[in-house]
Parts: sequence; structure tokens; C-alpha cells
Amino acid sequence: MKKLVVLLRSGDFLTRERAGLWAAALILGWIICIAYLGLTARGPMDYAGRPLGTDFSNVYAAGVAAAHGDPTAPFDAYRQFLAERALFGTGTTFYGWHYPPFFLLVAVVLAQFPYVVALILWQGVSLLLYLGAIRLLLRKSAMPSLAQDRLWLPLALGFTAVFVNLIHGQNGFLTTALFAAGLAVLDERPLTAGILFGLLCYKPQFAAVIPLVLAATGRWRSLGAAAGMVLALTVCVTVLFGWRVWPAFMDSTHFTRTVILEEGNTGFNKIQSVFAWIRMWGGGVPMAYGAQAASALLVLFALLQIWRAPIEAGYKKATLCFAALLITPYSLDYDLMLIAPAIALLTAEGLKRGFAPYEILCLTVLWCAPAAARNIAHATFIPMMVPTLICSFGLIWLRRGAPGGKKAGQNLAKAASW
Repeated sequence: MKKLVVLLRSGDFLTRERAGLWAAALILGWIICIAYLGLTARGPMDYAGRPLGTDFSNVYAAGVAAAHGDPTAPFDAYRQFLAERALFGTGTTFYGWHYPPFFLLVAVVLAQFPYVVALILWQGVSLLLYLGAIRLLLRKSAMPSLAQDRLWLPLALGFTAVFVNLIHGQNGFLTTALFAAGLAVLDERPLTAGILFGLLCYKPQFAAVIPLVLAATGRWRSLGAAAGMVLALTVCVTVLFGWRVWPAFMDSTHFTRTVILEEGNTGFNKIQSVFAWIRMWGGGVPMAYGAQAASALLVLFALLQIWRAPIEAGYKKATLCFAALLITPYSLDYDLMLIAPAIALLTAEGLKRGFAPYEILCLTVLWCAPAAARNIAHATFIPMMVPTLICSFGLIWLRRGAPGGKKAGQNLAKAASW
């Protein structure tokens, strides 16, 4: 047992060769699974009678409705359900549209293509954007040479949240691309960073933490650019789809809040948040909101302290990724794509300055766990990514006041081996 603890503490279990082999094996597995879905599909439906890309069906149906002059339909659950059944058959289950009107801009463009083509374009283009943003982030990190290392690509593709996002046709690639690219250029090109952050308004539960950090650290140009982008998108959406989409969206939030979140219609095991944790353990809605609010305030306090501390930029930016996931009650397993920039940044900092005890273990769990998070929560009633994110956040918190990583250089030999 003592040897196991030492191994986990040091991270010596993870070598470059093992990381590469695991990534390659997972990528091969993803390819086989996706090929199977494609070969057993009947038109736009998979072998189980669900739309390929499942959740993408609500985006496509919303885009079709908006393109045909009914942009408020996606915000009405009943009309959205009818639209999905018209496209995919009467046996289709309901896939709700829970986005602000901004996302209609993307949905309408995709609806111009046949469903399968649109799904491939959506996932393919957004995946490339994600990979490009991670490479840019590595180029701007503490170890720019990692962007030239052949291992970064299989590790980025093999990250288990990638598969979760792919099979659900979700938007985690785009969200992560905007988040990562914004972090990469934040210090050099504040206006560009602000524009990228502003584009995240289609996922407000993750974007909300960004203005707080920008304001608290005096990054007013980035904050202004983000606000300007949101305003420009608001005007664009209103001109294209009419002002009625805004009250329709506000009305739809009641359904999202009560049926999807509070009653757990989508499945509490799929939601990786403190709120879902309390609800899975039998706690009431007020208790769940209270626990979520208390944990969010603690995370925000720690986040602002870290961003004001004399600590390397990579650690600060990683905590912003963690905080975005921790403060919201509505964070699903495919949203865990946001962990990817944090893993890249923490790996770069660790290779540059040395990994702290258990840091490699945390990075390994962050990389491996998203694909199993849903099933583990179903079996144990514990959304395991919540304590994992908190532990990872805590390791960075412990680095405060240690400029240059003086307290965290215990594993430089490990770093050199990479």
C-alpha cells in the first residue's frame, strides 16, 4: 500500500510511452464506435431509432424552423417536439432546445444541408477549431515547444470528453475552442480575446465567470470587446429573426429550469454539478440551490484570489476553466470538454516548473474520467467530476505565493523525462 501511495503521489505511473499508447487505443476505439454507428444507420437514424448525433437533432430542427420563418418555435417545447417528429419520425423522443437566440445563427446555416451532412460539418469543423485552439494555447504556454511535440495531437483527440461530445453531436468543441483561444491571446491581444469570449454568449452558464475575472484584473479592453460582441450579436439576431425571439427565450427558461434541471428530466447522473449531487442524494430543490450557491461563492472567491496572486499565468487560466464548470448547476458530461485547455496549461506548467504531489494523478483522472462520469454517477450517485475538479482547483490554490513554482519543483526529473 505504501508503494502505491508513493506511486500515485509522484505520478511515476505515467510515462510518455503509456500516455501515447492509451491515447492511440482510445482514438481507435472512437473510430470503431463511430464507424459502427454509421454502418448500422438507416438514413439519419441510428440502429436504436435515434437521430445520429442525438442532441444535434434539436439544433437542426431549430434551424429548419427559423429558416422557414418560425424562429420562436424552438423555444416552445411542444412545437419543437413536433418539428423533431416531422423530421425524424413519430418514434423520436424529445430533444429540447435550451439555448439563447444567438445559437440560431449557427442552426440556420447548418439547416441548409441534409441532416447527416450538417452533422458531419458541425462536428468536423468544430473539432478542427478545438484542435487549433489547443495548439495555439500550447504555443502561448510555459512550454511552447509542446505545440511541436507529436504527442499533443493524440492526447487532445484521445481526451475522453471528445467521444462524449461526438456521439451526442454537441457543441463542446466550439465552446472549448472559443475559451481556449481567448485564454491564449488574452495578454497579447486583449481585443481579440474579448471578441472570442463574447461569442460564448450562446452558453451563458459558462461565460458568466469571464467578465468577473476581466473586471477584477483590470482587463477593461477585453471586457469592452466582449460586451461589444454580445451587443452586435443581439442586434444581428433581432434584425434577422425579430424581437419576439427574446420573450420566447425568456419564457422557455422556465421549462429548462423546472423540468430539465430541477426535476432532472434529462437525468441527474448526466449533470456534473453540486446541484445534481444534492438532488441525487434526495435533497430538495432549495437545498440543492443553496449548496450550489455556497460552493459557487467559494470557488469565485478562490478564483479571484488566484488571479491576483503572484502565480504563473497557466495556473490562473486553468482555474478559470475549472471555475466555469463548477459555478453552474447545469454542466453536463459533454461540457467537460472545457477541461482540455486546463490539462494543456497545467501540463505545460508542470513540465516547466515541476509537478506538485498528486498533480499528475489529478491530470490523469481529468483526462480519463469524462467518458465514465455518467455511468459512475448512475451507479454511485456521485458526480465524480465535481470532487475531481475541486481537488485540481485546490492544488493550484496551494501554489499561491510561490512565484516561479519554488514550492512545487519536487518532480523536475519527471518533467525532464517528458
